[in-house]
Amino acid sequence: MFGNSEEDFETIGPLQVLRVQGEKGAPTIVLFHGFGASAHDLYPLHEVITTEQRFNWIFPQGLLKVPIMPGYEGRAWFPIDLQALQEAMQKSDFRDFSDHEPEGLSTARTAAILMIQALGIPFDQLILGGFSQGAMLSTDIALRNTKTAKGLMLLSGTLLCESEWKEMAKTKGNLRFFQSHGESDPILGFRSAKKLEKIMRDGGMLGEFIPFSGGHEIPQVVIQGISRYLNSLS
Repeated sequence: MFGNSEEDFETIGPLQVLRVQGEKGAPTIVLFHGFGASAHDLYPLHEVITTEQRFNWIFPQGLLKVPIMPGYEGRAWFPIDLQALQEAMQKSDFRDFSDHEPEGLSTARTAAILMIQALGIPFDQLILGGFSQGAMLSTDIALRNTKTAKGLMLLSGTLLCESEWKEMAKTKGNLRFFQSHGESDPILGFRSAKKLEKIMRDGGMLGEFIPFSGGHEIPQVVIQGISRYLNSLS
C-alpha cells in the first residue's frame, strides 16, 4: 500500500494522482476524494472491492491545501465554509446546496477534465466517482461532458446546480449510476441525496441507490454494492 509520501504520486495534466494498473483494455475508474482527505484515503478501496475484471484505477489529489487540525493538512477540490457547516451540524439543520454552484467548482472541474484528457482514455471507458465533495465533482463532470461515461459512482454526495443538472441528466439516459448515502449523515443530508437520485432517474438514467443506517462513511454494504455494480459494467 502507498504511504503518504509525495513520491507516491505521478503527475497527469495539472493534477497529481495515485495510479493502479489493471488489465490492458479494462475500463478506468477515477475516484475523487472528499474535503480534508487526500488521494490516499480512497486508495485502499481497490484492494477490498472484488471484481471479475482487474480495472485500472486513478485517485487524483485535490487542488487545495486545507488545515484540518493543528499539524495536519488535508486536501480539497473547492473551499467550504467550515464554521457554517459546524453550526448547521450542531443544529441538525442541513444546508441546502441544491441550486448552488460552489465557488471553485469550475476551477476543479477544469483541472479534472485536463487530467482526464491527458490520460488519453476514451470517455466511454471511464467510470467516474468519488466520496462527498468528490462525488459532487464527478457528477458535475459526467453530466456536463458531451460524451457519456461508462459509469458514475456517488458515495455520500449531494445535489448541486439543480436546474442545470436536471436538464443535462436528460441527455444521459444510457449512463448507469451507483449511489449510496447514510440515513443519519450529519454533513450532507439524506433528503438531498434522494433528490439527486430522482433527478437522475427522471432524466432516464438507471442505477442503484443503497441507503444504510450510518453517517458520512463507506460501510461494508456499500463496498459489496460497488463490487456488484462494477461487475455489471465489465
